Amino acid sequence: MRSPRRTLAAATLSLEAFVVFFAGLVAKDLSSLSTPAALGIFWGLAVGCLLVAGLLRRPWGYALGWAVQVAAIGTAVWVPLMLVPGVIFAALWAVALRQGARIEREQAEYRARMTAADTG
Repeated sequence: MRSPRRTLAAATLSLEAFVVFFAGLVAKDLSSLSTPAALGIFWGLAVGCLLVAGLLRRPWGYALGWAVQVAAIGTAVWVPLMLVPGVIFAALWAVALRQGARIEREQAEYRARMTAADTG
């Protein structure tokens, strides 16, 4: 069975990748960055989101997920409006981790009760 925490976290990072990708198109026109620099930074971060989503099989993948959230908020240096989606996705990331862990805990408790009922 796939981890609910991992599923929610990967979905959050995948959606964030789309937002950051399209933000690169905005950044090339609205920031002081050159077009190649803007696209490289933002599209690199979008690819990073997808790579980290795949690395969530490892415990340290979640730490990388937090690093991606910090980087997304950090893009507000070039495009101040990126602060809004950056903060929103950081909040979604925190909720995904918390709720996913809660679901896993409740599933484990349910399995334990069912096992106890079958043997008792």
